[in-house]
Formats: sequence, C-alpha cells, structure tokens
Amino acid sequence: MTQQRIKLFQGSVNPCSYLDGRQAVNIYADPHHPDPRAVYNQLIKRGFRRSGEYVYRPGCTSCSACVPVRIRSADFRPRRTDKRNLKRNSDLTVDFQHARYTDEYFRLYNRYLSARHPDGGMDNPDPEDFERFLLNPWGETLFIETRWSDEVIAIAVTDATSDGLSAVYTFFDPALEARGLGRFCILQQIALCRTMNIPYLYLGYWVDGCQKMQYKTDFRPQEHFNGHDWITATLDTHDCDSD
Repeated sequence: MTQQRIKLFQGSVNPCSYLDGRQAVNIYADPHHPDPRAVYNQLIKRGFRRSGEYVYRPGCTSCSACVPVRIRSADFRPRRTDKRNLKRNSDLTVDFQHARYTDEYFRLYNRYLSARHPDGGMDNPDPEDFERFLLNPWGETLFIETRWSDEVIAIAVTDATSDGLSAVYTFFDPALEARGLGRFCILQQIALCRTMNIPYLYLGYWVDGCQKMQYKTDFRPQEHFNGHDWITATLDTHDCDSD
C-alpha cells in the first residue's frame, strides 16, 4: 500500500480523562485529506485511533502512559475467566450489523452513558451525538450486536482496517453488569478476527495506573506500540479467576 503524506495538527490542552491531576493533548490527522480511509489504515499501525471521523493519538509531551495495544488473534487462547464468561452468556445471540443509528441503539447508548459516565460530558446525548461519535462517513464500520430475548443489550462498534479490526467503543445495558458484557464483546471481536483470518484486534490504549483500563491486560498475547515498533508485551502470567 502506498504511504500517504499526512499533515498532523495539535489539539488544545484539556484535563486528562485517565489520570487525575494531569493535562492531556491529542494529535490529529488532517481531516481534509483526500483519502481518509488510507490515512486511517496507515496510522492505526502507528498507534492512532478513531473518534467519529477524526483520527488521533495522545500527544502529551510530559507523559507516555497511554500505550497502544493490539491482540494477536490467531495466538489468542481464552483464559478460565473467558470460558466462564462465554458459558454465562450462552443464551445470547450475536449478529453483525451495518453501523447505523436506530432508536433502539440510541436508548441503550443513553442508558449506558447515564450509568457509567454521569456528569462526565457524554451523558444526556442527542441522536446527533451518537452519530458524530460512533459512525464514520468514510470508513468500514460494523456493529457487533448482542441480544437477549430479542432485546439488544450490547453493541461493540468495530472498524475494519487493512490488517485488523479496531474496537472503537462498546456500550451495554448497565443493569446486566454481572454478565460481563464488555469482556463478552471483546471475545466476539477476537472470534470474528479468527473466523476472517484477520491478524490483529486493536484495543486502543492501556494506561498504567488507570483502573478502568486494566481489563485490557487480560487478553493475550498482546503487542504494545513503543513509538517505533509493535513489541510483544510482558505481562503478569497470573490467570485471574474473576471478571
């Protein structure tokens, strides 16, 4: 694939959403590039992510806590906690849908944000917020849809890129937290990678010291991007017994 010349722009400084007391800034790819899909395919291999139609990465000069993570899908072996999760959720149905707005999806999204991010700036969204954040006019995005008794209870927003799938965002019914639906969705994304012979699932950023990001270390083998190369991560080999 031909490498693109890409302009990068620095965003404004804001409070860090991962680590208390720190400031954060993002670097954005040129949103007016004539081939944004090629830009995304190129930059995701360099630790970038997507939010809406924007491709970005953290650009903090005094902190490097945000580490890009990807799972080697062919080598993935479910742990005991994964097997329990799949058994617990064996009554669910999973389908693959074109990414789109529906009232049903929006109601679930609204319930999730109200429970998980109250007063965090994302709660009380309107339909335009849903579309602006999760959909993508130039990309290949699907919703991995999970249903229980014909009711949608989880959506994993997933991008297809040139060498992997990218887990963009997951939202689920907060009343069903005991099911471990976040983990279940990642397992479905890995399974789709394996079915389609896709080498990587990009999981976004792991942030050492941020408890809500620790779950990402459970999925192995994984690689971390060090700013130049993807290297196999050395993690604690203890097999966690709980979700």
